[in-house]
Amino acid sequence: MIGSISEQCLSGVCRPAVSTVLPERRLCVQGGEAMSQQSLIISGVSWFDDRGRTVNAHGGCIVGENGLCYLFGEYKTDEENRFAGFSCYSSPDLVHWTFRRIVLPQQADGLMGPGRIGERVKVMRCPTTGRYVMFMHSDDLGYRDPRICYAVCDTIDGDYEFRGPMTFRGEPIRRWDPGVFQDDDGTGYLLVHEGDIYRLSDDYLSAAEQVGEGIALGGEAPAAFKLGGRYWMLFSNKTSWDCNDNYCLSAPSMRGPWTYQGLFAPEGSMTCNSQSLFVIPVHTDRGMVPMYMGDRWSFPHQASAATYVWQQLSVNQGRLRLAEYWPAWSPVSGKEEPFEGRRIDVGFRSDRAGESVTIPFHGSRVALTGRADQWGSYARVGIRRAGMGGESAMVVNPIFVSWYAKSPDFGYRYVSPELPEDDYIVSITVTGEMPGWTDKTGQRFGSVGSFVAVDHLLVM
Repeated sequence: MIGSISEQCLSGVCRPAVSTVLPERRLCVQGGEAMSQQSLIISGVSWFDDRGRTVNAHGGCIVGENGLCYLFGEYKTDEENRFAGFSCYSSPDLVHWTFRRIVLPQQADGLMGPGRIGERVKVMRCPTTGRYVMFMHSDDLGYRDPRICYAVCDTIDGDYEFRGPMTFRGEPIRRWDPGVFQDDDGTGYLLVHEGDIYRLSDDYLSAAEQVGEGIALGGEAPAAFKLGGRYWMLFSNKTSWDCNDNYCLSAPSMRGPWTYQGLFAPEGSMTCNSQSLFVIPVHTDRGMVPMYMGDRWSFPHQASAATYVWQQLSVNQGRLRLAEYWPAWSPVSGKEEPFEGRRIDVGFRSDRAGESVTIPFHGSRVALTGRADQWGSYARVGIRRAGMGGESAMVVNPIFVSWYAKSPDFGYRYVSPELPEDDYIVSITVTGEMPGWTDKTGQRFGSVGSFVAVDHLLVM
């Protein structure tokens, strides 16, 4: 768990007001039964909310208020890339998420209407007005009409009112991939691709001054934070939905000068197969650790299969590092911790569409492990109650799960939500798809195969 999160989010990260530690295990009641639940941040798998649906909030941020973490993000579909709304979830511990609402739905027309893209949503509370300001990238479906837009709301998880494009010197900011940063004195900053930095007006509703220009040419997905007395900014290279080796810069102030610091994750890891998103501090038993938040995109089935990579950062001898990838770790202890379960060998590997494997188990939660690589593709994974058939037997509806990874990865591919202890059957069905896409230049990215590989099932 993290400590209670204060209402202020300064330096682009949430500052815990009180470092309180809750028990590593808690009792969760579902279906009238009490169950012990392991409270771990598990990267690279779909997460499930209080409704049993996938947490669908990508490209966003976390804001703290009244002891809760509020996760904002893009509400994706599994069919196509279009703006379907921005979602909001809340959590007391970064592990268990409650769906609040779609805080900004698709508009009837205009920049956030039908046939538009809506991405990279960020939210900050303006200290001078007390209102919450939401920033976003609007575009056409071909990514040829970019605008940075904004919306406002009096409450953190209320209905945001769309206001239109952000302006600088009276002109719309026609850029993309907004990031935000709030300094210790409450000054707000807007970050965009290529490394331009704007100081916001006192009410956060326009850009008052450009304080940085082109500090990361060719870069996108900026994320800024303050650590060790310096300002840091993360950037991704431009490889469409595919991941790459992200890099960082540092400076003594937001005005610079910015110094290129190179890769912060091991070279070739493709930043743990993710793209930079946001950084927040997590207060653990061993002190505060900055947590990198990244998106592991999964085009085209983003709603089910796009996942999150949340890992610890450190500064060593003046260099920012994500030194080691932990598939699962406890936000209480701040240490790597494996998913606990009884192992069942599966040994399934196939690229034939429709081929499937079913595995019976008795327990309350399961995880699938296997290798993901450039030959991987999608499976549909679901859980039904044993001895029953039809849709009424499904306790976890099938979702798309990805076995594609640009940098080969062996680890968790699927972790189910907590269920009442009972007899179940998990099914894994190969879709036969070869997920691929092209960028605006026509360059192809994605998988070169359609394999699904399941090595083990872990049963809690």
